[in-house]
Amino acid sequence: MDAILHPTPDNPVPDNHFSGYFTGHKGARLRYAVFRSSQPVAKGTVVLLQGRNECIEKYYETIRDLNEQGLWVATFDLRGQGGSDRLLPNRRRGHVRRFGDYEKDLSIFLTEIVLPDTRLPFFLIGHSTGALIALSAAPYLASRIDRMALCAPFVGLSGQGLPIGAIRVLSRTLSLFGLSRLALTREARNTPFEKNVVTSDAVRYARNQKILDAFPDLGIGPPSCRWLSEAFGTMDRVSRPEHLTRITIPTLILAPTMDKLVPYAAQEALARKFRACQLIPIAGSGHEVFQERDIFRAQALGAIAAFMPGSDADENGIGAAL
Repeated sequence: MDAILHPTPDNPVPDNHFSGYFTGHKGARLRYAVFRSSQPVAKGTVVLLQGRNECIEKYYETIRDLNEQGLWVATFDLRGQGGSDRLLPNRRRGHVRRFGDYEKDLSIFLTEIVLPDTRLPFFLIGHSTGALIALSAAPYLASRIDRMALCAPFVGLSGQGLPIGAIRVLSRTLSLFGLSRLALTREARNTPFEKNVVTSDAVRYARNQKILDAFPDLGIGPPSCRWLSEAFGTMDRVSRPEHLTRITIPTLILAPTMDKLVPYAAQEALARKFRACQLIPIAGSGHEVFQERDIFRAQALGAIAAFMPGSDADENGIGAAL
């Protein structure tokens, strides 16, 4: 068994990789891995930014798909989750001190791991929270990242037990009064497929559940009030025209139309204000497009394949649209 990355019977570790830990902002120990393509000439490297409560293991299949396209993949577990350092004594509580800490971790990862150890040019794929991190950091990434694909970017929230306005007020108020580590909801483990809100693919959902059953330390529970307050503040900031106009990296937004967590309307509204982006609806898909049925995954992966290598994108007319 790999000492750092964890396989399960139906989810083996992709071949030709190296993994380890790097020191993030303020000393956080963060787990990372780089997966090389077997193609003789690499088309570049994708920096893969995960969503909240995700880990490297969940992306093995998608990493293989990208490797087959000739792309290397470099990824790391966000602080506070997966195989990276937890930030609270309660290891199950999803927490962050400042949302900007994620961006500082990304900058260190690019400098210390991606730049010296992978292949140019560099691209970025972000899912949900990872896409929000990318949007926030994007004005400073133009000299490092050639293109971005953001899947279900976390720029809105729905499907919660409380009204979103109440969640905003409660999370901010409790954080201000020293209760930032509290969660507003109880943890629900082993949610049956029929009640899940992220994918319509039973096989992939079961595979991901088996990862957490075999390695429960990779998972976390509900977010803290501080995490929520920081996320809402970042959503608001990145959605403003003055921020979006500072982003010059050509960007795809892969927006699942049946997303029960991030409203499609919020992603569409962002795209209308974001001149450097093109919105691609993934009709019928749930929130986790890369964990969805093949009919939805194929649309996302096809768009990425056409978009990531610049020359291929231009031949397909996508580059011109940006």
